[in-house]
Amino acid sequence: MQKLLFRILFIVFVFAPFSESGAQSAELTTFTNPLLPSGADPFSFYKDGYYYYMHTSGSRLVLRKTKSIAELATAEKKIIFEPESGKSWSKELWAPEIHYIKGKWYVYFAADDGDNKNHRMFVLQNSSEDPMKGEWVFKGKIADRSDKWAIDGSILDYRGKLYMVWAGWEKDVNGQQDIYIARMKNPVKIKGKRVRISSPVYEWERNGNLPGEVSHVSVNEGPQPLMNKDKLFLIYSASGCWTDFYALGMLTFTGRKNLLDSAAWVKSPNPVFQQSPENAVYGPGHNSFFKSPDGTEDWILYHANPRPGDGCGGNRSPRAQKFTWKADGSPDFGMPVKTGVPLPVPSDKRELKN
Repeated sequence: MQKLLFRILFIVFVFAPFSESGAQSAELTTFTNPLLPSGADPFSFYKDGYYYYMHTSGSRLVLRKTKSIAELATAEKKIIFEPESGKSWSKELWAPEIHYIKGKWYVYFAADDGDNKNHRMFVLQNSSEDPMKGEWVFKGKIADRSDKWAIDGSILDYRGKLYMVWAGWEKDVNGQQDIYIARMKNPVKIKGKRVRISSPVYEWERNGNLPGEVSHVSVNEGPQPLMNKDKLFLIYSASGCWTDFYALGMLTFTGRKNLLDSAAWVKSPNPVFQQSPENAVYGPGHNSFFKSPDGTEDWILYHANPRPGDGCGGNRSPRAQKFTWKADGSPDFGMPVKTGVPLPVPSDKRELKN
């Protein structure tokens, strides 16, 4: 009896750590896409050991907090803003982004009154160190002098100066979305005129047929700044999100200091990230970027559809994958990876260095 008990204890002692902690270890070292079942226009901001994540939720703004971007499904989350009805910002809240600027948190988002032609950008502010706490204060509309249709605002801090980039209409009629840039006086106010730095000119940017009154829209939207040492890029989404041809394009800043010089922004002639039917990834786009916790890796965060023809609906899900850099300093995003394929989690060797 004692020998049998000894054998049982021996087996439990030797194999239990492998069966349980081994599984836990696998969960901590790998993840699979998608990160969530649904979520368009994903964006994250990393600060003090935590990722703060947002995506389009339609009628409200929801913030998630997690130490690992691969664990969004179990992340702490909080509704930080639900607009009251009857306002120009009450409906169709799109593409929220959270930023930490000069000791305060800001969330930029687009919204309208239920009529798309009235889409404009708005901003919230929170003075708490932890954006999951404190009060989110609605600071109102953020617009340049023209006050035209505007969505997808993002922030660029370049050489100590603050800029906003966004997608907008040249006039008041739908049909084409361009990318604009303007200086900011402060995090809640644009300074001066907007400058158009990109329009859909290539065929791969102009897929956008629609049924109804507006029969076609050519799209450049979702601009995201990307720095690599002294090189500045602007990655944007092109073609309609309702098509499988939604893809990422790239602008390269070739000037010295003046970001408002439209001629200094050079467009790559081909998409830098696009659908992969062989991997069952369609319409990948509206991305953002983040670093691994230890700062050694660069990652792209984007949404995509699992099937052709899914369009701009709830089947778009957030995905992440690591990318590298080419010899000329430009990003190499590769191909969108298949869902369900185990990927190493973003590197975190901070403790090993201490």
